Amino acid sequence: MTHPFYPAPLVLLDLETTGANPSTDRITEIGLIQVDLSGICSWSSLVNPCQAIPPFIQRLTGIDDAMVANAPVFADVADEVLDQLQNRIFVAHNARFDYTFLRNEFKRCGRAFRGQVLCTVQLSRKLYPDEYKHSLDALIARHGLQYSGERHRALTDAQLIYQFLQAAVQDLGAERVTAAINELIRPPALPSQIPESVIDDLPDTAGVYVFYGEQDEALWVGSSMNLRRRILQHFGKKSQ
Repeated sequence: MTHPFYPAPLVLLDLETTGANPSTDRITEIGLIQVDLSGICSWSSLVNPCQAIPPFIQRLTGIDDAMVANAPVFADVADEVLDQLQNRIFVAHNARFDYTFLRNEFKRCGRAFRGQVLCTVQLSRKLYPDEYKHSLDALIARHGLQYSGERHRALTDAQLIYQFLQAAVQDLGAERVTAAINELIRPPALPSQIPESVIDDLPDTAGVYVFYGEQDEALWVGSSMNLRRRILQHFGKKSQ
């Protein structure tokens, strides 16, 4: 891995989980890479999810119930993970998935976590608009990314995210990649009375939303298959 190109500290992260629902499913593995001007540092840990891992997930990740039986529960590693995330841009592929899972786990431990989020799916779409596929497997094929560990393991996939960033810099130059990152992490221009924490808690699910004005007067009622994306569009910001 070459020297970091982006001036602000990053943390590239991937999770393995028992399923896709951040409310009911739990984390089984965390892999992260801290990236800053001094270099890179990696960390990973299995996590006991305190629930059975479905057979499909076991086949996909190679992580089974026996492997996590003696692993720490999330509360045991929460302080260490939070310390490594603080004051860094949170980078992940399909970042809302990982970010929401982590925030839920921290909430269960009575800790709060918020951060700037960079989704490398969104970054790939922005940098390579003519490409149709932007999954991690598509990036591996497109950029010739290499890995020695097992796919669908947390640290391996975090390393692949870093390789994609480096490949994009080699293809397009650091200035263009940095400009794209800065645009994607720019917060929405929210009205002063709406805290950013409210935006963080918006679900990526279908539903109905209402904008209220003074005296709790309903100003706008809308519905969407993705509430977060639609509400952010009102403020001129694409969802990540």
